[in-house]
Amino acid sequence: MTKIIGNNDGEGGRNESYKIGPRPKVPRTQAVKEVKAGKYSGAHVVKINGREYVRDNPDNSKKDNVNR
Repeated sequence: MTKIIGNNDGEGGRNESYKIGPRPKVPRTQAVKEVKAGKYSGAHVVKINGREYVRDNPDNSKKDNVNR
């Protein structure tokens, strides 16, 4: 499974980009498109204040969360 890590590079620590596998800075909108297309089985998209963000699917592990 490919790791997705939020870069916390937006206002207030929001993720405007993500590190996905070896790619260090994938724009949020592109990451959302890839998750919606089913490229990453361990992630889903949430809408907060009209903006879509990538989130990990719920489990009991904190080490694999988008925002560590």
